[in-house]
Amino acid sequence: MPDQRYVHKDRPLTIQFTRRTDGGAVLKCIRADGSVTWQRQDDIHAAFFPLHDLTHYAVETELSFARGFYGLIADGWNIAETTGKTARDPLPNEALEVEYFVSAFSAERAGGAVSTADEFNELAATFARAKGMPLPRSLLDEDLAKVRGRFEELAAKWRNLPPGATLELPFRESRS
Repeated sequence: MPDQRYVHKDRPLTIQFTRRTDGGAVLKCIRADGSVTWQRQDDIHAAFFPLHDLTHYAVETELSFARGFYGLIADGWNIAETTGKTARDPLPNEALEVEYFVSAFSAERAGGAVSTADEFNELAATFARAKGMPLPRSLLDEDLAKVRGRFEELAAKWRNLPPGATLELPFRESRS
């Protein structure tokens, strides 16, 4: 039976990032119907995935994506099914587009340099071409600034979260 404590009528999905006392992390997604999907992250994954998943959140919320990682979760997909390597339906192009943007933002951070919109769009297009997929939409400098700002805010909250504590975020789908 779904856990009714987490049902939010105004939030199709509640996302929880928990910093475990052993250094690991847990991503838990609670759908509006109370059903849950979650993933435990240990070792190097505990350092990488929370920031990766927060980048997804920043991209999907600031750029109004409805069928990215969190949109699929809200639609009933389990976390493991979003890899595109399961018997579940293939990932929609929008989910792949989101992944290109998340990868481009991650590459930008790893490189330590902020890209212009033209540079960023070319990097995202490179990821898309490598997968043989349609090119993602072009973003403006204002779009990039919104996503970067939201990510930095969320990353700071995560980094300052004490062991045993949870960062909870609402995800509202923006289906049109």
